[in-house]
Amino acid sequence: MEKGCFAITRTGIAIAGNIVVDTIKKIDAYPDMGMLANVKSVEKAVGGCVPNTLINLARMQTGIPLTAIGRLGDDDGGQFILNELNKTGADTENIRIIPGGITGFSDVMTKISTGERAFFHCRGENASFAPEEVPIESLSAKILHTAYILLLDKFDEADDEYGTKMARYLKRAQDAGLETSIDVVSDKSGLFQEKVLPALKYSDYAIMNEIEGCATAGLEPRDENGCIIEENIKKALELFIQTGVKKRAVIHCPEAGYCLEPNGKFTRVPTFRLPEGYIKGSVGAGDAFAAGCLAAIYEGADAEEMLLIANAAGAANLSCADSVGGMAPMTELKKRIVSWEKNA
Repeated sequence: MEKGCFAITRTGIAIAGNIVVDTIKKIDAYPDMGMLANVKSVEKAVGGCVPNTLINLARMQTGIPLTAIGRLGDDDGGQFILNELNKTGADTENIRIIPGGITGFSDVMTKISTGERAFFHCRGENASFAPEEVPIESLSAKILHTAYILLLDKFDEADDEYGTKMARYLKRAQDAGLETSIDVVSDKSGLFQEKVLPALKYSDYAIMNEIEGCATAGLEPRDENGCIIEENIKKALELFIQTGVKKRAVIHCPEAGYCLEPNGKFTRVPTFRLPEGYIKGSVGAGDAFAAGCLAAIYEGADAEEMLLIANAAGAANLSCADSVGGMAPMTELKKRIVSWEKNA
């Protein structure tokens, strides 16, 4: 029961966290220090958890009400992101525009001849986005998805009682009646156990890739031949549930999606065998997978159906170079689930 006289009727999914504008600059060569390279073209694209996950959910055309929460600077990048979010019809009232602030951005320098990329990232206003800015008590959403742990400075701060500010924030959200969901960024900080484990205790859903999931559990995701170690995937998921994930712990990788539930039910669903030449990029594939999970969970799907939809959403993402352009309506994703051949 919600606080106050009446219970809130919860509908929709709220997405809080990183907001980034990606500027993709195609160059003829990587210059040595002090030398010049020619930029041949420049494109802008959305990036970060909030735009990627929300726009993918909107493109699924399920009718789920969507809410975006985060920070932007009052600059061209911020206006670009806000315009893209508003095109979806999502509630953007909780996007704060900070005067004089810098919207988080990545300059993606892509060498034309090889496709190799280098990223120059500025956290911008994401570094100042704090748990207190999420209006938990007034949110009417059913699910609150927050990401990325390890890339939200204020959320990753230590907390004497809960371990991290993120964990305290998630507990507050659960107490308010929200279902909580988290995702993590892949980085080399070595802080996965310190920053992710406290958050798991107050998460209804934890969704991450094999690198993040196994790093959180202190395990190797792959053997010396690069093959996925499914025993370690399962051990990581078991740790998530033991730590406190209340409904579904999920790990995804190019080979399959995996889910463990508190009742001990373990589900593995292989990914799809895609046609030659289908893959145009993988930017935002994790967010597309998460969007598939969230949409399926919202609609009441069981773990197997959830992973099928999430795998199809991730595969759709791969058909386009940016993070959202490849997503298809849910009806089309379900057709592909039936028609596409699966990996072993």
